[in-house]
Amino acid sequence: MADSSNQRFDYIIVGAGTAGCVLANRLSQDPSKQVLLLEAGKKDNYFWIDIPVGYLYTIGNPRTDWCFETEAEPGLNGRSIGYARGKVLGGCSSINAMIYMRGQQSDFDHWADLGNRGWGWQDVLPIFRRSENYQHGADDFHGGNGEMRVEERRVNWEILDAWRDAAEECGIPKIDEFNRGDNFGNAYFQMNQRNGKRWSAVRAFLDPVKDRANLTILTEANVRKICFDDNLAEPRATGVAVLHGGQEHVFTANNEVILAAGAIASPQLLQLSGIGASETLHKHSIATLIELPGVGENLQDHLQIRTIYSVDNTITLNQRARTPWGMALMGLEYFLRKTGPLTMPPSQLGAFAKSDPSQPSANMEWHVQPLSLDKFGSPLHKYNAITPSVCNLRPSSRGTVALKSNKPDDAPAIAPNYLSTQADLDVAVAGLRFTRKIMAAPALAAFNPKELKPGPEVTAEEDLQRAAGDLGTTIFHPVGTCKMGPGHDTSAVVDDQLRVHGIKGLRVIDASIMPTITSGNTNAPTVMIAERGADFIRQAYRHSR
Repeated sequence: MADSSNQRFDYIIVGAGTAGCVLANRLSQDPSKQVLLLEAGKKDNYFWIDIPVGYLYTIGNPRTDWCFETEAEPGLNGRSIGYARGKVLGGCSSINAMIYMRGQQSDFDHWADLGNRGWGWQDVLPIFRRSENYQHGADDFHGGNGEMRVEERRVNWEILDAWRDAAEECGIPKIDEFNRGDNFGNAYFQMNQRNGKRWSAVRAFLDPVKDRANLTILTEANVRKICFDDNLAEPRATGVAVLHGGQEHVFTANNEVILAAGAIASPQLLQLSGIGASETLHKHSIATLIELPGVGENLQDHLQIRTIYSVDNTITLNQRARTPWGMALMGLEYFLRKTGPLTMPPSQLGAFAKSDPSQPSANMEWHVQPLSLDKFGSPLHKYNAITPSVCNLRPSSRGTVALKSNKPDDAPAIAPNYLSTQADLDVAVAGLRFTRKIMAAPALAAFNPKELKPGPEVTAEEDLQRAAGDLGTTIFHPVGTCKMGPGHDTSAVVDDQLRVHGIKGLRVIDASIMPTITSGNTNAPTVMIAERGADFIRQAYRHSR
């Protein structure tokens, strides 16, 4: 690690989450370039980060999570919900579900159709493969030599095998995996784990290079604003003001400032620095440097509707975790063999299908859990049950991230605007009805499933819509708030090389640049975005010093 007293760098990366770790690795490969990586959270030396089931103790924990909350959501019947974002080295990759999911071919081809050159499926598939270290080795869809380890599950549940059979009986066939471009079918998720331990972006990309002489990593370094030279025809980002160790520092970037702070913090920092809609900025006494009305707009997320069914004649996690003896046995299995329930992500089994035949590709996804609880962080129920959650992969609702004040320490207003369109309500109802169809299939009959939430009495369209609002919660996939698009798109924030429109020396490289959300978990696409962004930067400064 380079000398942290240095104040001048070639590249300054704001945020050491998934994208930031990839960028730090790739940009510091050139020993002639000085790279600074800034993380507002602490080091990732918390015990529960490496243990997969530790997400139960990292999400909602201020040691590792910003603990944001949404505004009261009309679509959720007035509820405000927790909105976890990683506040630790590795960002969300240190607290997330570990599910490796690229999305579908149609997602990326749509990005290209919107005018984003080089972002179609055939363009990005080699980038996914480059980063990947696939348990089964390289093939046409997978890479074997990358840093991002992808492995199969290490625990089995009879009830999940039966659910797979039931889904197949309802027209959702069994497939081997979800990462070949068309996700229609049902399969067990593959995960970012190595030998039963979480394989975060830190483990994959940062640990192997953290001792490079040209890479400086600062934790508990809170960026207050971006600095600019605005005496030019086109303003240029020159560095960042950072609070670190109780003092404010200004770090200078010779080449570029790169925002990799995620779909909440990246637009917030742009707005604090005078980039956004002037109406919003003026409200908080911030002078407008560049009018970019798309900053903080276009927020998209996957809303999962968590149904609960009790089951008989089988064992679920509810039963295994019911007694201290059961908990001890699970812990012993993990520490001796690195197998069993402690290796579980929040969901192990998935399925993709269409809500109606007119959909061009699968637009609904189930995450099936061999457990149940009232809400995240609550105790498991005392009875055996499973939770088949269904979500709309392509929501048409759009939300916002906006400043509440001009103080960097104040959380922004997060308003996902869930279920605000009729199309999204229709998909929610279709998902609930399809879930009931699967749970009534012959393959599950031996387990006597009984619907507890929303309850079999809820049948009318309007009642199912209300139930979706009552049961819906985030899967923590916010994207889109610094949308990528061509210059004629007035809602776009960055171009297809991730440069902020109208400003030199400033890029956004994280999930916020997605013009539309991908079909599934967003961590793997964020790695791909960071790989692409690093390529763009290295090409731009290949011959500079």
